[in-house]
Amino acid sequence: MKKNRTLESAIASIPSGAVIMVGGFGNPGTPFSLINELLRQGQTNLTLIKNDANEASHGVSRLIENGQVRKLITTHIGLNKNVIDRFNQGEIEVAFHPQGILAEKIRTAGAGSFGFLTDIGIHSEITRPDDLLDWQGKTYKVEMALRADFALIHAAQADWLGNLVYQGSAINFSPLMAMAADHVIVETPDLGAPGRFSPEQVHTPGAFVDSVVQLESLASDYGILEHHVRR
Repeated sequence: MKKNRTLESAIASIPSGAVIMVGGFGNPGTPFSLINELLRQGQTNLTLIKNDANEASHGVSRLIENGQVRKLITTHIGLNKNVIDRFNQGEIEVAFHPQGILAEKIRTAGAGSFGFLTDIGIHSEITRPDDLLDWQGKTYKVEMALRADFALIHAAQADWLGNLVYQGSAINFSPLMAMAADHVIVETPDLGAPGRFSPEQVHTPGAFVDSVVQLESLASDYGILEHHVRR
């Protein structure tokens, strides 16, 4: 069954108050067109899960600056003064996790588990006493799995069934998020018929994807971003 959707209808399925994972690692893999449509439609009280906050007035930062985001779960915001200012002024809640921990929290949810133990960050200010557990003579932090209602993903290439191919560092978080969200919306500038990829080329199988939006072109938000697939 074809999973093609228009940009407007795909984003219209997201209600205010939703928890949304946003793929990308800096610019690469960030679904700017999906984000911009979310900005246009104006859903509010959102919780975003993303590796970073993009740059000021760019990507998810636009949603935050427009007052649509209640909470950001991330690894850092240090490259975005606008988001730092809003965080310091109490206009947005930010939860920080080390990058590997954030990825594992998402992966754990996608694998159907509820959490894991780690010794990373147990002496840091982001760890509370209630998070700690003693096991086999050592102290560990309990990290809970992290799920979302929606995931917004950018794929370099896709087919009508939702099989996805990513490029470069976009593969860092996008495959994990596609497994850890209840509804996965994908944008791609290159959409074709099933059978265009060999099995080993597919990074995310179509079973995890609900909607695919074909982009007519890559807007200026993406910068210089050329997609290539292994042949």
